[in-house]
Formats: sequence, structure tokens, C-alpha cells
Amino acid sequence: MPLVTTRYLVSEAARLGHGVGALNVLHLETAEALVRAAERAGRPVILQVSQNCVSFHGGHLEPLTRAAATLAESSDVPVSLHLDHAEDEALALAAVDLGYSSVMYDGAALPWEDNIAATRRVVAHARTRDVFVEAELGEIGGKDGAHAPGVRTDPAEAAEFVATTGVDALAVAVGSSHAMTTREAVLDLDLVARLRDAVPVPLVLHGSSGVDDRTMQEAIRAGIVKVNVSTHLNSTFTAAVREFLGANPAVVDSRKYIGPGREAMIAEAARLLRLFSLELDEGAPVGR
Repeated sequence: MPLVTTRYLVSEAARLGHGVGALNVLHLETAEALVRAAERAGRPVILQVSQNCVSFHGGHLEPLTRAAATLAESSDVPVSLHLDHAEDEALALAAVDLGYSSVMYDGAALPWEDNIAATRRVVAHARTRDVFVEAELGEIGGKDGAHAPGVRTDPAEAAEFVATTGVDALAVAVGSSHAMTTREAVLDLDLVARLRDAVPVPLVLHGSSGVDDRTMQEAIRAGIVKVNVSTHLNSTFTAAVREFLGANPAVVDSRKYIGPGREAMIAEAARLLRLFSLELDEGAPVGR
């Protein structure tokens, strides 16, 4: 089916009281895995390309974007394309012009006034193409910058930031941390609910790889709508590759070991998409 917009997927999830998975693309094989996972789960997915991913691909945004869009358009479930964590304002603007239906401009490490000004410029350009803009207030833990990992987003500041910038979604700091390889994050669910009540746009949780299943569903019920996952799925992919190479040390054809990585990612991503839509029983064992 044709690409859908992130605005539509997030709005539908909010209407239903569900979460929608926003899963990170690293290369073609992960894009293939995430689209297949969405088809297997029968759930929509937001494919995210981050600034770090663009840097890995030589600073070129278009080739991987075109490949991901082609995969999305061949899918029988709704898929959208999102630029994640663009600290480079020019990259966010380029993604708007390239056809992304949503971008995240991340000015969280900037002083308040500079963050406001830059975010407003991105929003103004995005409005010319009806592109959905996500921003972040209070840098999520696990990244260097102006905020310590233990920071929490203040509801009053969040409401002021959204009103001033006109963003369509807000990533909030409520206890998760980027790049966690264990699922031990402790979320402040009361703060999630207060932010939901204070902010008139959908809330986004970054660092969701560190959140266990039960807590993730509680966070969605408290007000999280867009759920970003990268590290957990990358760990799943890499573990399958390591297992295959350990059992087959003479293999040199990369397709032989990337294939199991891709299959493992498909299975776990499909499970997460069902979990975020509140399909799975939250009483199931945590982590599976």
C-alpha cells in the first residue's frame, strides 16, 4: 500500500489508547526485517532513520530512504518514514524536502531560547508540506549534553515549549535512557500522566529498549503514544549473528549469517508491535 503519514499512525494510536512502534533502520536488512515484522503482527510501524544512521551511510540520506520507502510501499500494512534525532537542523529540513512525513528535531542540548528558535524554524518549514514534527525537551538520559541522565521533563515547561514551538509530538524524559542493553529502567508513570494532562500533543518515549514489557504497557496506558526502539532489536539481531558464526566459523558469505539476524529481528519486532497495541497479555513473562 502507499506510504501513510506518521501523523495518521500516531493519531490513530492515540484515539485507540494504544502505542505505535517507531523502530530504527540501520541498513537495508533491518528495514526489510521491520516491514516484515509489521506484516507478521498485522500492525502498523514507523520506520525511523536517525542522524547517526545517515552518518554511517556516508552522510547520504536519500539512498536508504528510497530503499525503505520502496519496501514500505510493497507492504500490506501501514508504514510511515520518520527522521529520528536530527541535531543538525539542515538534515531535518532536507528530510522534509525528501518526502519524510515526520521529523524529529533534537535541540535538547541547546540553551532554551536557541532550542525554541531552531525548533520553530523546522516547524515553519515542515508546515509547508504538512510534515509532523517531534521535538525533545530535557535530554533523555544516556547522552552527553546540557542535561544529566537523571533529568525529568517538567510539565509546565513542556506545555510552554509546545505552545511556543507548535510541535506535533513531544519526547519526554521520564526515566528511560538511550542504548540500554538491559530492561531495568524505572519509569515515573505518575509523571507520564501529568505530562499527558499538561501537553496537548502525543507523548513519545525514547530509550524504550530499557523498559520491560509490563512497564511499557503501563506507560502506554498512562499516556505514551509513540514508542521508539533501537538497541533492543539490534541486540536481538546481533545475538543471532553471533550464535550462527559460533556454530559455523568457516562461513564467509555474509548472507548466511545476516539472514538469521534478520529473522530474529522480525520475530521480536513483531512481538513488540503487538505488545504496544496492547494485544499481548501483560501478565506474560517480562521480556518475552
